[in-house]
Amino acid sequence: MTDRTTPPARRLLFVHAHPDDETINNGATMAKYAAEGALVTLVTCTLGEEGEVIPPELAHLAADRDDTLGEHRIGELAAAMAELGVTDHRFLGGPGRYRDSGMMGLAQNDVPGSFWQADLDEAAGHLADVILDVRPQVLVTYDDNGGYGHPDHIQAHRVALRGYELAAERGYTVERVFEICTPRSVVEEGFRRLAAAGKDFPFPSVATVDDVPGVVDDALVTAAVDGTAYAGHKTAAMRAHATQIAVDGPFFALSNDLGQPFFSTEYYRQVRGEALPRGADGGPAPDLFPAYGASGSASGPASGSVSGSVSGRASGSASGPGGGAV
Repeated sequence: MTDRTTPPARRLLFVHAHPDDETINNGATMAKYAAEGALVTLVTCTLGEEGEVIPPELAHLAADRDDTLGEHRIGELAAAMAELGVTDHRFLGGPGRYRDSGMMGLAQNDVPGSFWQADLDEAAGHLADVILDVRPQVLVTYDDNGGYGHPDHIQAHRVALRGYELAAERGYTVERVFEICTPRSVVEEGFRRLAAAGKDFPFPSVATVDDVPGVVDDALVTAAVDGTAYAGHKTAAMRAHATQIAVDGPFFALSNDLGQPFFSTEYYRQVRGEALPRGADGGPAPDLFPAYGASGSASGPASGSVSGSVSGRASGSASGPGGGAV
């Protein structure tokens, strides 16, 4: 439970599928807001038990051997959150309540107790409990394809939006919900930077734009949070997830060994709530809150709202790029 005697003025809730997803996608944002005194809460839906393991000396942790990777990743997540300055991190329904479902199409998708098989309202009810405890103004999660089609990411999206609805039914409405995204122009520039590294590139193979989750047209981006000042914290947190991420300078790779560029500005698309005012230059807002303070200034009032609904249990299939670590 949070201490409501002196609640921070700004409160954010991030909903992610596995340990390490939060750092790769939102590490700089989380570190920035935590450093500024906002309450940053992370809910992780599984322990990531089915992830592939990068360091050979830890290969025994894998699901097809000792099956102790999930417990190990609890420690990795705690270390990563310490690097980001985040003190409120929780597992949906408690540690181990939902098991990692593996990549789409694998037998693990159908295992009882896997997150992909979770009853939507039950899982979302756990998240609604967190929402009512924390009372965040901002909720962040994946798009409806989970960024790249992983079943747990898709389910995290569904649980986040359904949890938003259930919390509203119970008396508290989160002001704005955002999906994680990256503008195509930024990804393309990142890969040009990667190509320019030439022989200094540290990984044996190179990813492509299609391997980056959540790439969207630039016009769809609502907010761009500049976390450059916190890039070191994000890098350190990525290193803490040592079973899943290899970091070398401004690049990183998952277990597929495909090098990718590192981004310290992180991007969001609003999908619920009163529309966030655009930035002073008419581009994406520089903040996930409408009062930009030192980070920028709003240009005029927000206009309109963004709304929708989610229903039903997990079903069907999805596919997309991305590979290796989960």
